[in-house]
Amino acid sequence: MGRATTMRRLPAAALLVVVLATAAVAVVRAAPQVPCYFVFGDSLVDNGNNNDIASLARANYPPYGIDFAGGPTGRFSNGLTTVDAISRLLGFDDFIPAYAGANGDQLLTGVNFASAAAGIRDETGQQLGQRISFGGQLQNYQNAVQQLVSILGDEDSAANHLSQCIFTVGMGSNDYLNNYFMPTIYTTSQQYTPEQYADALIDQYSQQLRVLYNNGARKVALMGVGQVGCSPNELAQHSPDGTTCVGQINSAIDLFNQKLVALVDQFNSLPGAHFTYINNYGIFEDILRAPGAHGLTVTNRGCCGVGRNNGQVTCLPFQTPCANRNEYLFWDAFHPSEAANILVGRRAYSAAMPSDVHPVDLRTLAQL
Repeated sequence: MGRATTMRRLPAAALLVVVLATAAVAVVRAAPQVPCYFVFGDSLVDNGNNNDIASLARANYPPYGIDFAGGPTGRFSNGLTTVDAISRLLGFDDFIPAYAGANGDQLLTGVNFASAAAGIRDETGQQLGQRISFGGQLQNYQNAVQQLVSILGDEDSAANHLSQCIFTVGMGSNDYLNNYFMPTIYTTSQQYTPEQYADALIDQYSQQLRVLYNNGARKVALMGVGQVGCSPNELAQHSPDGTTCVGQINSAIDLFNQKLVALVDQFNSLPGAHFTYINNYGIFEDILRAPGAHGLTVTNRGCCGVGRNNGQVTCLPFQTPCANRNEYLFWDAFHPSEAANILVGRRAYSAAMPSDVHPVDLRTLAQL
């Protein structure tokens, strides 16, 4: 009664301020577009799962995280990864935590299972030490599902909850970078033509994704493999002018991505499945075609690294990186900068061109 009387006595301008302030609070507290977000992948999205394992594929040291509020966390970037950008766009207040340090309550809103050097194939990345392959990430997910069943009370409740979550899966880069195109360590390039290798990867990936579906995942975005042949490391090794992308690598990856689109169509025939493909390769190609239009000035060098293209050796502990990081496409020898990750995350969430996604972007997927 007293508060209502006070409100009536307020002048119109003050009343407007109160209404606007209340509306602002309501906006801040708006629920995310989906109740949960689960992430699978490699170093492009790892946010700390490799920090405490015996691996050379770690990034929990400066200058990694130089532009991230929490400093070096294990993210292979100067700042945000694509999934950090996506989680913000989906309306989550906090970034999705790494599975390695997550508690039971955090499982309800989703965790990140990604591991640097991981691949679809179990042997991929083995020269870098321990890593959690996609198969291992799926085992961790199945353990998490069992915990969710316990938290929510029964399997039906867990299945209903998981059916509303978004899942992003980005695998395959290392199956090329740290396997097929590393013939001194791996024999796959002698066993398979690029076409055969893409088929073998897709066959295995299909079986793995079926495990994800069988354990409750319904809204699944498969992130296409980007243009690995344009990374500073590959340019440093194989590009005559240090600028022209390595066609042999990109054409092999293009084969894989084409088959990934077909795989999405196959999965969408399953009951309740809403799978989609995010065309990272095409988005990257579009950025390279007109970097200035995207605010970038340097596309062929790492902001932090050593040697030709700053790509022969990746970013070293406590190395001083470039100052104009927001103008670089690449942060280090292999990984995009925060600026590039935000660009890709935005287009995954809300397609800028029809070719960015197949069939829907993440904003639409959230609403299905």
